[in-house]
Amino acid sequence: MIETSEPATTATPARDWVKILAKYREPSLRRSLIEIVVTVVPLVALWLIAWWALSVSVWLTLALAIPLGGMLTRLFLIQHDCGHGTFFRRSAANDWVGRVLGIFTMTPYDVWRRSHATHHATTGHLDKRGIGDITTLTVKEYDALPWWARLRYRIYRNPLVLFVIGPAYIFLIQHRLPLGFTQTSWRYWVSCMVTNLAIVALIGVQIYLLGIEPVLLIQLPMVVFAASIGVWLFYVQHQFEDTIWAADEEWDFHEAALYGSSHYVLPAPLRWITANIGMHHVHH
Repeated sequence: MIETSEPATTATPARDWVKILAKYREPSLRRSLIEIVVTVVPLVALWLIAWWALSVSVWLTLALAIPLGGMLTRLFLIQHDCGHGTFFRRSAANDWVGRVLGIFTMTPYDVWRRSHATHHATTGHLDKRGIGDITTLTVKEYDALPWWARLRYRIYRNPLVLFVIGPAYIFLIQHRLPLGFTQTSWRYWVSCMVTNLAIVALIGVQIYLLGIEPVLLIQLPMVVFAASIGVWLFYVQHQFEDTIWAADEEWDFHEAALYGSSHYVLPAPLRWITANIGMHHVHH
């Protein structure tokens, strides 16, 4: 990463886009409910088809983990919008829907919401990295590291680690304990532990009713694939050639939001799967 604080020029200042986009911020209860239905119903249907496919071929079942992962990603993005308080008008509705969805996405809602809010508040800020983001060093910082630290950073940034091993670790293990929130409110620990208990109960019911195979060959691959999609999206939305980073005295929230976030253009089906999160500059 090369540090820069010079955004691309535009006829409209970044700060003015807040007012321009304000008319699109009001949520529609009807639309929100429809989005949940058209996500949950296909997800459940695909899961049942994958379960049936176990009687035909394990490979067919594993292949179905790909569209299942896509639908779980969409469910996570609904949870994401709830975390921003934008899916419903009432904050309680956003929070409780988000908490329930967090059981299926294996993400403690209140912990993730706090972490993600920090990411939004500090995106592109060189002096406030480390919460809710992918570790990124400037060229000067990298050059100043000893050889073993450079190696560790390069391993971390390797695609296999960044998009396969890392996402699986985050969603299966790291999310189970809110270690970065030990000095904050107790509710983050409550949220995490209740989510963990609900996940255990969900898996327990699946094993009791269907056996261990569906958990290992459907649920686990689905979660891992969705996690990889999520981390990939997060990566390309902030790690691109013309993104901007700035130190404290030069950092501006609106400039960083608009120019430090990408517009990831996807085919229409993938835009639907990813709930249009590719318009990340607008989102920020």
